[in-house]
Amino acid sequence: MKRRQILTLVSAVLFFALFNVSMYFVLTRRLSNNFSSATQAQMVDVGSYLPHNEASDLPDIDTGLMLEGELPVLDGAAALVPVYAAVIDTVYPEGCVTFEGGEFSSDNYYGENFAPDSKMQYRNTVRGYQAVVDGTADILFCAAPSEDQKAYAEDRDVELVYVPVGREAFVFFVNSNNPVTGLTTAQVRDIYAGKITDWSEVGGARRAINPVTRLEGSGSQTAMNAFMGDVPIGPKSPFAITGGAIGFSFRYYMDGIVENDGVRMLELNGVYPDADNIRSGDYPIIAEFYAIYRADNDNPNIPVVIDWLLSDDGQRLIEECGYVSVR
Repeated sequence: MKRRQILTLVSAVLFFALFNVSMYFVLTRRLSNNFSSATQAQMVDVGSYLPHNEASDLPDIDTGLMLEGELPVLDGAAALVPVYAAVIDTVYPEGCVTFEGGEFSSDNYYGENFAPDSKMQYRNTVRGYQAVVDGTADILFCAAPSEDQKAYAEDRDVELVYVPVGREAFVFFVNSNNPVTGLTTAQVRDIYAGKITDWSEVGGARRAINPVTRLEGSGSQTAMNAFMGDVPIGPKSPFAITGGAIGFSFRYYMDGIVENDGVRMLELNGVYPDADNIRSGDYPIIAEFYAIYRADNDNPNIPVVIDWLLSDDGQRLIEECGYVSVR
């Protein structure tokens, strides 16, 4: 009886030992250098871009304009917080940005702390499009809308005006440990279509590719859908989660806001996504971003803000925020 118990115990120990060894070789070892931190969620540090705050990272632009009267409520995407915050900092009077409880909260990831009467809001792309259509924001700073966002406006019989105010690169990024430094646009489409599933097929290590997508309706996912065109994004390989990730975003969000040394933007067709290559048009995926407002919004300061954004001073602000002028 005692011998049987010992054999049972030894068998159990061997079973769990073999199980752990198997899990190490099948999963843990593959994950130990899987490049996946390239897709860790990053939030905008809104506290770094608060208007009329000496500690902010906003540019100092001299201009002759100072708004009075009915101030438009500005809102926008995460990637464009520096732009519309800088507009408020430059041409809006102090005291127009207010917070629940009277002060800014460090937990203000998606604008929860901005008071209802604040002229700066931060609802990001999906909620921001709804806000400008519903009339709780006057000017939205965003990339082009998704089909669902267009339909939301059309269903409510709202006409939106889209004014290009700057240009940006749509980029792909990987973990900095990934040996792949560049891809072609065709290779990227094949990766997201599911035709290329291993980094060794594009000059990298023998490891599965984990192509990460974003929330449908977000500015980056809408840009990605436009980039893919008629090529559908395919289902992931069952092993993708154990592989090295590739993600996408806009250049300045990655390079100027997140500033994560653990990720690296990729060259596309041999061209790196920097400001010079956006200005020259050499980088293959360049997107305009817009100041968006309702055509029937009668706030008299909306055209004033739009005209100023397209002026020399406004375009200098766009450049000094780290983006590229529409000129």
